[in-house]
Amino acid sequence: MSGQISFFKSVENYVDKAAAFTDIPQGLIEQIKACNLVLQIRFPVRVGNDYEVIEAYRVQHSHHRLPTKGGIRYSESVDQDEVMALAALMSYKCALVDVPFGGAKGGIKINPAKYTTEQLQSITRRYTAELVKKNFIGPGIDVPAPDYGTGPREMAWILDTYQALRHGEIDSIACVTGKPVTQNGIRGRAEATGRGVFYGLRECLSYEDDMKKIGLTKGIAGKTMVVQGLGNVGSNTALISQKEGDVKIIGVAEREGSIHNPNGIDIEKLLAFRRETGSIMGFPGSTALENTLSALELECDILVPAALENQITIENAHRIKAKIIAEAANGPVTADADPILQAKGIIILPDFYINAGGVTVSYFEWLKNLSHHRFGRLENRFHHNQFEGIISKVEEMTGKSINARERDFLTRGGTEIELVNSGLEDTMITAYQQIRDTFTQHPDIKDVRTAAFVCSLKKIASDYISMGIFP
Repeated sequence: MSGQISFFKSVENYVDKAAAFTDIPQGLIEQIKACNLVLQIRFPVRVGNDYEVIEAYRVQHSHHRLPTKGGIRYSESVDQDEVMALAALMSYKCALVDVPFGGAKGGIKINPAKYTTEQLQSITRRYTAELVKKNFIGPGIDVPAPDYGTGPREMAWILDTYQALRHGEIDSIACVTGKPVTQNGIRGRAEATGRGVFYGLRECLSYEDDMKKIGLTKGIAGKTMVVQGLGNVGSNTALISQKEGDVKIIGVAEREGSIHNPNGIDIEKLLAFRRETGSIMGFPGSTALENTLSALELECDILVPAALENQITIENAHRIKAKIIAEAANGPVTADADPILQAKGIIILPDFYINAGGVTVSYFEWLKNLSHHRFGRLENRFHHNQFEGIISKVEEMTGKSINARERDFLTRGGTEIELVNSGLEDTMITAYQQIRDTFTQHPDIKDVRTAAFVCSLKKIASDYISMGIFP
């Protein structure tokens, strides 16, 4: 779009704005902003009776921590600027939630819907081979993960290709995360980003004074929500918010259109309806809106843009009526729209915080792969026996007994998914508390996004200084 600054430049502008609230030397700020390595790839793949040259990228933004970490997206919108911006956001995201990775990102410029499974596999394996040749992948170098247009299937292809080319490497299963559970993945990864959005929103809404300022009551229960995008992140955010947070989903937008029901939309039924019909349009009880962006302008407490970047722009920002925007997608609010929303008093939970659930659980998967055993395997039985002994002693001292169901609940150890969700919940709560502390301690900081960048910059700068690069 003519006159619009690039995605990467907008991220740099956010960093510059936050840097003014720190005492980090300007030279170090410039190092933090810079992309360390950019790999641009062209490779041929046979498609039908012809060959097609595929354009692909992998960017390692920061090496202040290793390995670098970031997803791989398959989309026709992929270009170098987008991948650089997303890699930069990964650096700030990992620092913010205390995940010890540098930021990276990858992308292949294709529409996966136009290719067969066999063709997608060929593209994925060739891309992986190129990364191996250039030393852009490995458990201690750079660890990819799923992103828009990819999932566990593609991660399994990456793992298999890497192991074939790095035969005998003991930690090879940690070269990629987001794998199927049967291929050394981790339970809870598929819904991790959406669950993280829920935990972040719940924590934000738990501060009564903050909520009073925007005209909301404390707590997530009963709040109204509009969700744009029913992919992995949007659908899981909506499902978990509805089931565990008692949130009322009043609007949903997808590529085929958007719908509204002020009395609430049952997301589980909507997803089943879409699987059956191929569309959300015509869902019983709902009203069709004018276009796919119309749902963003509905009056609601929480707006969750979980599709692609640049959805709330200078063109529609003044019509947004939500009290809180949770950027579940990367970059859904453009840089020029951001101050318009802030002036309206809207709380924006920035993408590199609110969608950090995916990289957090990817970190857990990486740790699981390096330890070569699942979470809970070593301690669950010990904890069960320990709790059993305590219950037995209490029964002996009181002369009372509890039933088998209660005993089982009180004595069992945590399962892998319970431990993963517990770790994710703690991560999202702790990160928001750090952001809020920064926000409240600096009265000149007027928005959550800037406070979050300040937190990230301080942590990354501390790493560089401790390395002796910037004494």
